[in-house]
Amino acid sequence: MTELLRARREGMRWNLLNALNRARPLGALDQLLIDVIRSIYPNVTPNELHSELDYLAQLELIKLEKKPDGHWHAVLTATGVNVVEYTEGCPAGIARPQKYWE
Repeated sequence: MTELLRARREGMRWNLLNALNRARPLGALDQLLIDVIRSIYPNVTPNELHSELDYLAQLELIKLEKKPDGHWHAVLTATGVNVVEYTEGCPAGIARPQKYWE
């Protein structure tokens, strides 16, 4: 079971990075991101989403603005863009697929 949970977390992180890449340069609110992630993992909670966004922010792949109304706004950093575009190595803990083209 722990392997499934780890795979879910790491997959969620990769999908969040991809969603934020599509939302560049404005970024996205957690309300939009949870809808995107729930299309892949239907039972995601707001706390789980915030936990994964916090993880990505600690790695400096995204910038987070925690608004007073309780919602979070996330924007991909330059390092985050490089990870999504495969021009920089991917930190452990993110399920980025292997690059098979080139």
